[in-house]
Amino acid sequence: MKNYLSLIKFSHTVFALPFALVGFTIAATIRPEGDIWLKLFLVLICMVMARSAAMAFNRYLDRDIDAANERTASREIPAGVISPRRALLFVALNCLGFVIATAFINWLCFWLSPVALLVVLGYSYTKRFTWLCHAVLGLGLALAPVGAYIAVAGSFHWIPVVYGFAVLFWTAGFDVIYALQDESFDREHGLYSMPAYFGREKALRISEWMHLGTAFLMVLAARLVFSEVPQTGWLLWTGTAIFLVLLAWQHFLVKPNDLSRVNLAFFTTNGVASIIFGSLAIIDLLL
Repeated sequence: MKNYLSLIKFSHTVFALPFALVGFTIAATIRPEGDIWLKLFLVLICMVMARSAAMAFNRYLDRDIDAANERTASREIPAGVISPRRALLFVALNCLGFVIATAFINWLCFWLSPVALLVVLGYSYTKRFTWLCHAVLGLGLALAPVGAYIAVAGSFHWIPVVYGFAVLFWTAGFDVIYALQDESFDREHGLYSMPAYFGREKALRISEWMHLGTAFLMVLAARLVFSEVPQTGWLLWTGTAIFLVLLAWQHFLVKPNDLSRVNLAFFTTNGVASIIFGSLAIIDLLL
C-alpha cells in the first residue's frame, strides 16, 4: 500500500481536493439534491480513483523516460518496486471504480465520466508533442470543482466553471515552475515543456501571466459566490486573499538562476494555499 501511495503521490491530492469540496459545498448551498452525505462520500471516491488512475498511468507511460532521468530513476516502476503490468492493472481498476461510482451519483456524471478519464489519462501523452501539456494537466484538475458541483446539483453552473478555469491556470503555472528542474533533460530527449521550448526565463514569465489570470478568476468567482449566497463574507475573501498572496510568494522563491526552492514553491506553498482557501470558503458557506 505504501508503494502504491508513493506511486500516485497521494499527498498531492491537496491541490485539487479543496476546490472539489468548495464546488460541492456551493451546490449543497444553492441546489441541494438527494442524500448530501452519500454524494460527498461518492465524490471523494471519484476524486481518489480518477487521480490515482491518472498518476499511475503517467508513471506507467513514462517508465523509460523516468529510468533515464537521474531525478526520477528511483520512482517505483523504473526502480522495480512495482511492475509495469501491476501498475497498468491498478490504472484499470481505478478507472472502473470511478465509472461505477459516478453511476451511483447521477446520470450526467456517469455519461461525462469517459470524458473526464480521457482528459486525465490523455495528459500523459501531451508532453510528447506539445508545450501546452501544462495546460492539459491544469484542465484535469479543473474538472474537480465542476464535477463535484454536478454531483450534487445534476447540472452546470457558472461559479464552479470559473473556479475550474482558476484551477487550470493555477496548476499550469506551478507545473511550469516544477518542470524547470528537467529543462535540459526534456530538450535532450525531445520532450515538450515550456522551459525546454521557450527557455527558463520566458517560461517563468508565462507562469507569472498564468497566475495573474488565476488571481482575476479567483476574485471573479468570489464575487459570483457572493451574488448567489449574500450571507458569505469576510472568510471567503480572506481565504481568497491568502491564496493569492501565497500564489505570488512562490514566484519570489524561484529564480531563473536559483532552483533550490522549487519543491518548496511547488508542493508546500501551493498545498497550503489550497487548504487555507478551501477551508475558509467552506466554513463561510456552511455558516
